[in-house]
Amino acid sequence: MVETTCSDTTSAPLFERRSPITGAVVTRAVAANIAAARAAADAAAAAFPAWSVMTPNDRRAKFQCAIDLLYKRADVFMQAMLDETAIAASWAKHNVMGAVGMLREVAALATQITGEVIPSDIPGRIALAVRRPAGVVLGMAPWNAPLLLGIRAIATPLVCGNTVVLKASELCPGTHWMIGELFRDSGFPDGVVNVVTHEAQMAPGIVEALITHPAVRRVNFTGSTRVGRIVGELAGRHLKPAVLELGGKSSLIVLADADLEQAVSAAAFGAFGNQGQICMSTERIVVDEAVADDFVCHLTTKVATLRTPDTSDSRGPLVPLISCEAAKRIEGLVHDAVDKGAVLHTPLHVEGAFLTPIVLDRVKPGMRVYEEESFGPVAAIVRVRDTDQAVTVANDTEYGLVAAVFGRDLSRTLTVAQRLAAGVCHINGATVSGEPQLPFGGIKASGFGRFGGKAAIAEFTDLQLVTVQTSAQSYPA
Repeated sequence: MVETTCSDTTSAPLFERRSPITGAVVTRAVAANIAAARAAADAAAAAFPAWSVMTPNDRRAKFQCAIDLLYKRADVFMQAMLDETAIAASWAKHNVMGAVGMLREVAALATQITGEVIPSDIPGRIALAVRRPAGVVLGMAPWNAPLLLGIRAIATPLVCGNTVVLKASELCPGTHWMIGELFRDSGFPDGVVNVVTHEAQMAPGIVEALITHPAVRRVNFTGSTRVGRIVGELAGRHLKPAVLELGGKSSLIVLADADLEQAVSAAAFGAFGNQGQICMSTERIVVDEAVADDFVCHLTTKVATLRTPDTSDSRGPLVPLISCEAAKRIEGLVHDAVDKGAVLHTPLHVEGAFLTPIVLDRVKPGMRVYEEESFGPVAAIVRVRDTDQAVTVANDTEYGLVAAVFGRDLSRTLTVAQRLAAGVCHINGATVSGEPQLPFGGIKASGFGRFGGKAAIAEFTDLQLVTVQTSAQSYPA
């Protein structure tokens, strides 16, 4: 069991996080109230002046200490993720290694926060556009990649000279609390990294208290579009820029000339990895009807090789969903589709939070699974007559996070990619893919702004114009 407490708030009330599998208590975390949330923002504000002027290589050195310590604590982080979210061991390991890679990349950004000299028409004037830390940054991370996305929410803001408050998910408070301990024990000064854990019913009040705090100057949120709209509206009302990485309905297009073996492998990985509980998960597989029968046959065969969920072994490739309610919701999506003409090629079996992988063929508009984000292990196949219809179907959604297209003619696949309304598109690769140096984010209802690499620097800094007059200037009388 992970137990999170604050050394200076030992009398604070605690709340419990229970295992999605057994129902046993796995975490006891501090149940922060609104006053505690504001105090965290106050601490970040107090730490900002000194941290914002720390030299880039001093910041980089502290990130290196965090990387070294994360390696030492990898097993502890993995166990916390397994206990709190019941993810597969492979996904927990990916979180650790992905977080290490992200910290390395962010550390390298320390000396890349640059500006430019802009030509001026005024004689003797030098005009400089410089990037400055914004202030306190509020990061809100989800439960489905607890360590990786928790680190992402605060790492780039930190290297840019901001201080941060991480609002933990109530579904993985232990993991998110340990992120704060990681930075503290790596030598980050007091108040630079603050973590707020809370009960579910306190979330709206705490989010509002943090966003409206005068010292908070930037907001980033990763989660559902429903909640993202609330966060974005509140941030906008207070004129605070926000990076929102929200829901997705990622399409993987299989053109008639695609390598079906590669396409099937990518589709299975994208649809069933972490039980489809990834923002980039393959939600629709859009297949040219010329190869649709073969594709469905190969995918169904592939699914049969995946381990059947078993409540006595939750660490296999197929693990439980985050809750029984999530499994029931997805079961409802499947029944709705079958009732409206879809063809189910795999057995549908629900046991508590466990749900077998689903291959659902001949999905069409009007079915809930065509439109709604399933966030579960559903490969929904839409058959199309040609490339133009494939693009139309892929774009027929309010979301616009990730897309993929498979085909041997790279000129044609590139043309298709450029027609897709998505923030990210992979050619001959799975929808679930990311690297810390690459910009990542969506359009439409999938949000706006970008995490990753140099693109994120602009999100977490202010651009200030500074002019220097090097010679006397005449002014109108």
